[in-house]
Amino acid sequence: MTIRRVAQLDLRFAPKPWVFAEQRGAEIRSHFEALRRANPRLFNGRVLVMNEWEIAGDTLRGDFFETDYASFRSWLDWGCPSADAYDCFAAACVVSADGAVIFGEMAAHTSNAGQVYFPCGTPDRDDVIAGRVDLLHSCTRELKEETGFNVAEFSVEPGWRIVELPSRIVAVKVLRSRHDAGTLRAQALAYLRSETLPELAGIRVLRGRQDIDAAVPDFAAVFLRSLWP
Repeated sequence: MTIRRVAQLDLRFAPKPWVFAEQRGAEIRSHFEALRRANPRLFNGRVLVMNEWEIAGDTLRGDFFETDYASFRSWLDWGCPSADAYDCFAAACVVSADGAVIFGEMAAHTSNAGQVYFPCGTPDRDDVIAGRVDLLHSCTRELKEETGFNVAEFSVEPGWRIVELPSRIVAVKVLRSRHDAGTLRAQALAYLRSETLPELAGIRVLRGRQDIDAAVPDFAAVFLRSLWP
C-alpha cells in the first residue's frame, strides 16, 4: 500500500460491458439474493467502477464504466478476482482544529454495517458531469448526506492524497475545520437525529494511532498512519 499526492484528477466516463458480470451472472444473482435475505434494505442500484488508471506527473487519470451494485458487491465479496476493475472512490478526511479525525459508524441497514469510515461512497451516474467522473462532487455529496457537513465550512487542502491498494484506489480530500472535535461530533450527531434513516449509527473521533482498531478499513488505517507519523 502506498500514498501519493496529485494535484488533479482526470477521470473519464467510458461505458463498456463488464465481462465479469456477464460471465458470472447466475452466481452474482444467487449471492445478492442471499445478501438481501440478510439485509432486505440492500438496493441493487447502479455504480461506477474504474477499469484503467495511471498517475502521470501530478495527475491521476482513469476510465470508469457502469455496472449494477450486485455485480460490484459480489466482486468485492469474492476477494476482487482479476476482472479489469478497480474500486475507486473519494473520501473526505475531516480534521478538527485540535488534530482529530471525524469518522462515521455505518448503520445496521447499510452494506458495511458496524465499520468505521471516512464519509465516502461508490460513485454513481450523479457524479458524471460533461462526460467526466467528478470525485470532488461525489466526496462532498457523501459528506453532506452522511454527516450534514457542508464543504464550504472547511478549509480544503489543494490536490488529493491517493491511497493505492491492489484492487482499490482511494482519493482522499483533506478538509480542515476551525472547530474542535467535540463541536464537530455534536453537530454531526444532531444531524443524524434529524434524519429518518441515517446512513450512520454514530460518530467516532480518532485522535491518534491508538484509536485505529479492527472496525477501521485497511485503506483508512494506512492513511491515518501517514497523517499521524
